[in-house]
Amino acid sequence: MDILVAAVLAAALTIATVTDLKSQRIPNWLTFPLMLGGLAAHAVFTGLEGLWFSLAGFGLGLGIMLVPFLLGVMGAGDVKLLAGVGAWLGVNTTLTAFVITCLAGGVYALGVMLRDREIFKAVLTNIKAHLVLALCTKDFKYTPVSSQRTLPRLCYGVAIAIGTVASMVLTYHETGGTFVR
Repeated sequence: MDILVAAVLAAALTIATVTDLKSQRIPNWLTFPLMLGGLAAHAVFTGLEGLWFSLAGFGLGLGIMLVPFLLGVMGAGDVKLLAGVGAWLGVNTTLTAFVITCLAGGVYALGVMLRDREIFKAVLTNIKAHLVLALCTKDFKYTPVSSQRTLPRLCYGVAIAIGTVASMVLTYHETGGTFVR
């Protein structure tokens, strides 16, 4: 089962990364079969227990990314991609993937901001002003200073791919030879 999981996720994450970088979209033709395939594979290979394992991972992947989506900072394709990853990897490895994805996404966002000094300066100015205001007045109502340029959109599929692969490697080493725990 581990070879199947690794092969499917390697292919899906590669396609998601390429399409996200090219078009800033992760297509439904990739994410829906990924979700359904994970559910079906676990049900076929390990029965009802496997189906529950897969459903729990799917639910976590979907639920944990739904909040950023509803806040408008994450695309629907990113949500469905992590839900599909969850369907294949279950709760534990998906949670690890999410944490590493957040870290990778932060580094990625910082790298993108560093490429544009004006945006980076505006972000730092806003952070400093917000902290000073909060410390001095205990008031968290702050209107950010705007930049002439808008913040670039991030291709979060890249961070999801990095987080998923890293979590699979960590899980493989922790368990002594399996991605699925």
